[in-house]
Amino acid sequence: MDKTILLIGTYDTKADELSYLQQCIEGQGARCLRMDVSVLGETDVPCEHDKQAVAAAAGVTIAAVIASGDENSAMQLMAQGAASLTRQLWEQRRFDGMLAIGGSMATDLALDVVAALPLGVPKFILSTIAFSALIPAERIAADVQMMLWAGGLYGLNSVCKASLSQAAGAVVGATRAVEPPRTQQPLIGMTSLGKSCLSYMVGLKPALEQRGFEVAVFHATGMGGRAFESLAAQGRFAIVLDFCTQELANWVHGSSVNAGNDRLLNAGRAGIPQLVAPGAMDLVDLPAWQPLPPSFGSSPYHAHNRLIGSVVMSAQERVRTVQVMAERLAAAQAPVRVLLPRQGIEAWDRPGQELYAPADLTAYLAALQDALGQAGVAYEVLDCHINDPAFVARVLAIVDEWREAGVVAEQ
Repeated sequence: MDKTILLIGTYDTKADELSYLQQCIEGQGARCLRMDVSVLGETDVPCEHDKQAVAAAAGVTIAAVIASGDENSAMQLMAQGAASLTRQLWEQRRFDGMLAIGGSMATDLALDVVAALPLGVPKFILSTIAFSALIPAERIAADVQMMLWAGGLYGLNSVCKASLSQAAGAVVGATRAVEPPRTQQPLIGMTSLGKSCLSYMVGLKPALEQRGFEVAVFHATGMGGRAFESLAAQGRFAIVLDFCTQELANWVHGSSVNAGNDRLLNAGRAGIPQLVAPGAMDLVDLPAWQPLPPSFGSSPYHAHNRLIGSVVMSAQERVRTVQVMAERLAAAQAPVRVLLPRQGIEAWDRPGQELYAPADLTAYLAALQDALGQAGVAYEVLDCHINDPAFVARVLAIVDEWREAGVVAEQ
């Protein structure tokens, strides 16, 4: 047995299902490390980490969990304990991947557990509410895998066994196939959208690699930004090139296509130098399959595909966005420089394109300059479009300047 899977669930109500999962995992040559997150009931299945141990990891007893008030408060305490214990077990390298199963209660707990593990650890949740609107984007860890547990509300059957067995195969296979991030080069985190909107990464990535960096480009459509922020919070980047800050605009204006309420904060908190630009930050992305919110009903709209579309922000909405951006960058504990390309910030605002509005862009950049100046954040105005070679050249020049000054860590 070459791999160990941490198996998490409520063994008082799901013992049959969890035992079946264990059989599937062991049948593939892996071993199980069991964690029981039950509260009220008892189980006949011996678990290496029982509910008393989970409660203790939260600094309480199981009696205190039961007396906490209701099922919500009880499971939040168990979630705290399970996350803490899982993190401790991972730091001791006691397991190679984890799988949690359950309904809404256990899924709520599992979301906290997977958030406690670093990117690269295989982490799976088999849930009766997978892909549901009940789960907010900010609760989803950057690389968690979630599967729908069809027919799994109560008891074993042929339908739910199909889901259980697939989950077992997925987590065991992932532990054997995963190549964890172990870069030997300083890592740059860059944000962008698809090349049809923002294309600076095409020139930047090879040029930065020639300088000895590894470059990871994150798709700034919500979950990509969450992965970016997660790694920034861990201090994994030597420098960030955060040139697509549109997810912040999405969050400010209530779109579900956002990266959470800590967007544009974690690199600064971790002391990572930042080069920032307002790429596509004149737009708010929204699910294309939902009706436009009334507040955006009269706004110009671009349908990117059947999943996502963008509305153009009004002048008032832009002012509110840049104020939040400036406030967050002003709190950074490392150098920050904002680049403002005066000829455009996304492909659709070029001359002849559907969102070309130079007067609106000029006013927007002026508002951003004013907000940055009041917040004491350094900025440069560039006489180019964000997708022009001149933008790439200026970014590379600043990176070289910061390297020579020791601002960018080489290790």
